[in-house]
Amino acid sequence: MDREQEQMQFLGLFGIFKESYKIIISWRNIFTQITLTLILPLTFIFLAHLEISNSLFQHIEHTEFEKHFTRPGTKRYTNLSNTLSSELITFLLFKVVYIAIFLILSLLSTAAVVYTIASIYTGRELTFKTVMSVVPKVWKKLIITLLCVFAAFFVYNFLAILIIVSSLILLPHPLGIILFYVLLIVYFIGSVYMTVCWQLASVVSVLESSYGFQAMTKSKNLIKGNQIVAISVSFLLGLSYFIIKLVFELFVVHGSSLKVWKRVGFGALCSILLLFIFLFGLVIHTVLYLVCKSYHHENIDKGDLSNHLESYLGDYEPLIGKDVQLEQYQV
Repeated sequence: MDREQEQMQFLGLFGIFKESYKIIISWRNIFTQITLTLILPLTFIFLAHLEISNSLFQHIEHTEFEKHFTRPGTKRYTNLSNTLSSELITFLLFKVVYIAIFLILSLLSTAAVVYTIASIYTGRELTFKTVMSVVPKVWKKLIITLLCVFAAFFVYNFLAILIIVSSLILLPHPLGIILFYVLLIVYFIGSVYMTVCWQLASVVSVLESSYGFQAMTKSKNLIKGNQIVAISVSFLLGLSYFIIKLVFELFVVHGSSLKVWKRVGFGALCSILLLFIFLFGLVIHTVLYLVCKSYHHENIDKGDLSNHLESYLGDYEPLIGKDVQLEQYQV
């Protein structure tokens, strides 16, 4: 990272993408190791879950179909009911295990990438072994932040559903339908905004002493003045995930009519693209954090930040009572 802190604030959407790409290329050895260790399993689990979920769901649909045309009270009907219950439990347990493993790998990947970029920024000596030794120590802060984000999303979705349903029930038909679509658009924008806050809050949890709701508040304040860029970044990354997922489902999961080599080819292509998007997204969010700090003229003191990173290794006591990076500078 050869840019001065004051220059970071002038990076726009494509500037952030370009800077992120340059970081990955310049430090490709360490990022390759992180990718193979954490992000590759994350990619595999995400795509495998689509295939397995589809297979389990097809079994459930088949059992329900047979049960529908079976007379109630018969032995076959009872057996089908038991089979259906077993399949539903298996499906739910699989989803729970998948979500747990996916979140664990996501948090570990976030910690590794953010710590790596911060070490690059401060000029610290960096090895893959050092990164992997730090990752478990950031775990607690990221978990607490994630739980707080889930709580915020739960409240947001609950209120959104309550308002949208109330508008459909209480308002007359034409006005209610119009307001329904307006509220859906507002809900979508709000969801993207909260996602951006979540992503930056994860970076804050690694690089600052704050975590949980405090990290979310800080990320919300950092985004001010850069909302359009931040939301655009999140939207483009989300769109990329959606397109890759759609292609994988169409040509791999539901591509039984295609030849095997074509399905394998599409599967490999989606894996490579998703692998890169996962890594690219984590780097982009860290660069976006630096851009927002620069925009608000919050100087990141490299010495304090380096000591903060060193505290994860147990060689320094964490600084308490102030944010290790925050220091106002005059323009």
